[in-house]
Amino acid sequence: MKPTPLAYHDGKFVPVTEVKVGIMTHALHYGTAVFEGIRGNWNEEEGKVCIFRPREHYVRFLDGAKVLRMKLPVTADDLTRLTVELIGHSDYRGDVYIRPIAFKSSQLVANLKLHEVEDDFAIIAVPFGSYLDSAVLRCITASWRRMDETMIPPRVKLSGLYVNSILAKTDAVLAGFDEAILLNNEGFVSEGSGENLFLVKHGQLVTPPLYNGILPGITRDTVMELARKELDLSVVERPIGRAELYLADEVFLTGTAAHVTAMGELDNRKIADGGVGPVTKQIQDLYFKVIRGKAPKYRHWTVTAVPAALARA
Repeated sequence: MKPTPLAYHDGKFVPVTEVKVGIMTHALHYGTAVFEGIRGNWNEEEGKVCIFRPREHYVRFLDGAKVLRMKLPVTADDLTRLTVELIGHSDYRGDVYIRPIAFKSSQLVANLKLHEVEDDFAIIAVPFGSYLDSAVLRCITASWRRMDETMIPPRVKLSGLYVNSILAKTDAVLAGFDEAILLNNEGFVSEGSGENLFLVKHGQLVTPPLYNGILPGITRDTVMELARKELDLSVVERPIGRAELYLADEVFLTGTAAHVTAMGELDNRKIADGGVGPVTKQIQDLYFKVIRGKAPKYRHWTVTAVPAALARA
């Protein structure tokens, strides 16, 4: 029997199907919500779910809530503790995806204000496998440009902002590609629809800076630290031109859902030999050890949750 997906809402752990919002909910009409995506990675040997860097995710989550003038009655540590409890109650024995969401919950339409609207939040945990269907991605440059700070701040995960990503991703998939790469309004590379981007050239790792309209990804930060400390690579944050990707030695995308995934082609042009490059492979191998709690030096990045049935055994 499969475990029932659970949510934490209104002070209780309940089946996801029991959490409802009304048709007049402000967030439904205006995109006034903030969310996060957090991975729980199953460690078979230890019988635990390793939740990867939950506190960093929740700090960013609360930053997004602040942008939307939300006053949530919880801290990042509170949310981490609730997530551990949620995973335990859910009794999952495999990889999970954790989705906290805070939203403007008032039943209001025709109200374009934030400060007079009530707030609510929930945390959901569901089984989750691969986000991307291919180990090596075929990508296309999107016709849609990434939003910048003067429109909606892309440095936090606001629900309304993601229409930008959804338009780009949908066009890419319908055109036969795996993913879209968005440029910013100055024409520099920003990121994928739901991933940060890195290129490798002459042994150097290069990634766009935050001011190029990107999310400060937790996986991005992880990869930068591992590359510097474990692989002795130089990591540079600077604007990247579109044609640089065509000429790179390697390109890969990073994200909580996407993990570390190689890009083999962009705009019908192969990148190097079109496969997984040696630097990408090194980072992938190390990253997967870290997120499953199998790298002792980085165990502090994981918070473990034990499924209820195993805890009782």
